[in-house]
Amino acid sequence: MSQRIVINSLAFAREERSLQGELPVASLARVLDKLVDSAGSLSYRVVGRISPRNRPQLLLQLDGLLSVCCQRCLEGIDYPLAVRSVLEFVDDEEDLTQEEIEDDSKDFLPVQSELDVVALIEDEIILYLPSAPRHESCALPDTGQGTGKISPFSVLNGFRGKA
Repeated sequence: MSQRIVINSLAFAREERSLQGELPVASLARVLDKLVDSAGSLSYRVVGRISPRNRPQLLLQLDGLLSVCCQRCLEGIDYPLAVRSVLEFVDDEEDLTQEEIEDDSKDFLPVQSELDVVALIEDEIILYLPSAPRHESCALPDTGQGTGKISPFSVLNGFRGKA
């Protein structure tokens, strides 16, 4: 089960607090099904601040190495994790302008009196990981069916002349 680190997002940002530490990869339950191996740990740093528009923000940094599964050969790939996110808190999403919504340099979250930092870290990792990781060059897994190529249309040869 994941450990819990809970903060008040508004107070954390206004007081410009910071948190940092290490999280074992094995404790990130929602990320484990995307990994080949749960060994190691990730370092994190969360810093609160107030934006130029006077909104509370969190700067989130994650660093580490995850082992994801290659979708082609099914072997592990060491995937370096280097997440840098700016999360801005808003009281009401309807207060956002279209320009702010389209700005990819930050994401918006509702103000929360109890924000689970570990859950937030898991969310950021899930968003950061590739949906179908592959080695740059690898072979398909050996299916044991020999090396001769069989045309997918060879079945149609049996239908020739039967009509």
